[in-house]
Order: sequence, then C-alpha cells, then structure tokens
Amino acid sequence: VQLQASGGGLVQAGGSLRVSCAASGRTFSIYRMGWFRQSPGKERLFVAHISRSDGSTVYADSVKGRFTISRDNAKNTVYLQMNSLKPEDTAVYYCAASLFASGGYVYWGQGTLVTVSS
Repeated sequence: VQLQASGGGLVQAGGSLRVSCAASGRTFSIYRMGWFRQSPGKERLFVAHISRSDGSTVYADSVKGRFTISRDNAKNTVYLQMNSLKPEDTAVYYCAASLFASGGYVYWGQGTLVTVSS
C-alpha cells in the first residue's frame, strides 16, 4: 500500500483547509485510515481516523468540532477537512493505514505541511 498526502499550505487563523490522502496498491487490505500530525520538536500525535467499511470515526479532543475526516472508497481517498484553524494546528500532517481493527498503522504517507498564521 502506498499513501500520498496532499493539500497542505498556508492559511490564516480561523480559516479552513482540506488535506487529502490517496491510497494505491493493495487498498482492499486497508481496515482503517488515520491522520496524525507532528509539530517541530514534538512527537507525532493522533488526529482522527475512519473505518474503511462503515465509516465510523474517532477524533482527538483537540480537533473535535473543528475537523472532519471522510472517505471516498471509490477513489481510495481519505480527506481531512479542517475548519476554525488555530496557530497550534501548524504541523506536518501524515496519513496512515491500518490493516486490522486491533492493529497499528503500518503504512505511512510522506506528510503535508499545514501552516496557520496568527
């Protein structure tokens, strides 16, 4: 499985941005896809994930009500719509894929930089 993230950029605080993650290869094996983010000097943190089958979602508390994860299985693409962005949302955003309900994320995209200016 290969993951290609895109859509990052510079946005002002309070603005919106949508990042995408296109999967290719053995996509039928994917159980769940998630977004993580990493700010300079900090560890990579979970943002949200979505089940490929039933579309169930989970969000980190820091983004609940502002971010929405969605999927388009026909396009093998997952989206992260980010609204009401804050400077602290500035990070490299990574998408990842998990193959099992109880498994960890084994495939990672290259990351896309989101910068929120104050």
